[in-house]
Formats: sequence, C-alpha cells, structure tokens
Amino acid sequence: MGLLDGKKALIFGVANDHSIAWGIAQALHAQGAELAFSYAGEALERRVRPLAAQVGATFVELCDVSSDESIEQLFAKVRSAFGSFDILVHAVAYARREDLTGRFLDTSRAGWATAMDISAYSLVALTRAALPLFNPAAAVLTLSYYGAEKVVQNYNVMGVAKAALEATVRYLAADIGPQGFRVNAISAGPIRTLSAAGIGDFRKLYRSFADLAPLRRNVTIEDVGNSALWLCSYLGGGVTGEVVYVDAGYNILGMSEGGTKEES
Repeated sequence: MGLLDGKKALIFGVANDHSIAWGIAQALHAQGAELAFSYAGEALERRVRPLAAQVGATFVELCDVSSDESIEQLFAKVRSAFGSFDILVHAVAYARREDLTGRFLDTSRAGWATAMDISAYSLVALTRAALPLFNPAAAVLTLSYYGAEKVVQNYNVMGVAKAALEATVRYLAADIGPQGFRVNAISAGPIRTLSAAGIGDFRKLYRSFADLAPLRRNVTIEDVGNSALWLCSYLGGGVTGEVVYVDAGYNILGMSEGGTKEES
C-alpha cells in the first residue's frame, strides 16, 4: 500500500530528468499516484514523453500557461481523461536571460511582466482551472527559492516573482481552504536544473552552498520529492499556506564563519 494509491497528479514543469518536477513525479509515483504531465513547449515534448513512459503516464499534453485559452483546452482534456484528480504540481518559472544577470535596476518593463505572469500568476490560473476537477482533500504544490526572501546575486526579477508566488500561495490557501483544499510551496536550495543554468554565476553559487549550509551538502531533486510527497499526501493534511524550506538548513543562517553568506 502506497501513501497515494488511487490518487492522480497533474504535473507542470518537467523539462528533463534533472528537473525538480521530475524528482517530485518520481516520489509521487513510487507511492502509488497515477501521473499526468504538461510540457511548456513543443521542443520539450521529446524530453518529457520518454520520462512519462518510465512512470506509466500516458497523458502528456502541451500547455502555454501564459494563455487562458491554452489552459482551458488542457483542463478539458484532463476532464475527459480523468474526470477528476487530487494533486496539482506547479513547477513553472521563467525570466528572460538578460534579466538574470547584472543589476536588478535594469529590469525592463516587459521582462518584469513576463516573469510575474509565468512564474506567479500561472499558479492562480492553473488552480482556478483545476478547482472544478479536484477530488476532496486535493493539494496544490509550487516551488520557490530563498531569493524570494533575501537578495541573491543575479536572481533579480525572479526573486521578486517568487516573492509574489509565495504571497499567492497564502491567498489561494485562504480562498480554497474552506473547500478542504490545500496550497503549499517548497523553497528548495540551488539545484542544477535547466532553468538554473540561465542564472548568472549559478555554478559559483552552487559550489559555495554546500560549504555554508548546516548539513554541509547540496540538496537533490530526491530531497524535494520526498518533502513534496509529505505535503501532497494525508500526512500533510493539516498544512496549508506554508513555504517549506528544503535547503539543508541554509535559510536559518545569519552569518557564516567567514562573514555574511553573500560575502563568503
């Protein structure tokens, strides 16, 4: 018996086998969940379909989360294929590469709008579309990062978008909580993903993280997947509106042995 036997999960944001969303998908599948996937663009389809096949998923559909029409079309297909489901995983974020290096001050209006729309508003749009299809005690999960709370060099507009995302988690949790549905976020430490590669000096950030974090290691997609399993199963049934850190303890630090975290 798995924790999620008989449950169905719809996962947005898998790009390849290094994606945090893939770590979550594997953890949910291992505990019995039936999975469905949506990919961000046709170029990603050839990567997502083989992964979906590994976990026995046959529902793999395109969705542009910046388009209400595309979202509506996707959930019509979900309704036809599953009728209802239990878990929505939102692992979607995007900012233009030029906005993830240099000064935050130089963020363009268009870059700001793009980051906010895809990284934060999409959680609202997907949750609203999913609501009529949710089974009792359904759970929504999204992904954040410490740059939402503190300044992280080169994270720039994505940090502001993640801050908006975390506030969105709280407001959505308040809205749909009376119906018995939960909304939470995981704030993961830096992980070598396709999206992380677009952040300026990410390799330097990644290397220094393990030297500073209390557990003296980097986190993995498996670490995040295990915490996602808890939040999406009945074990997390009393938790909503929260940002759970899965970052080897990094967020608790004020000063490192060599000075501030940013200086080290």
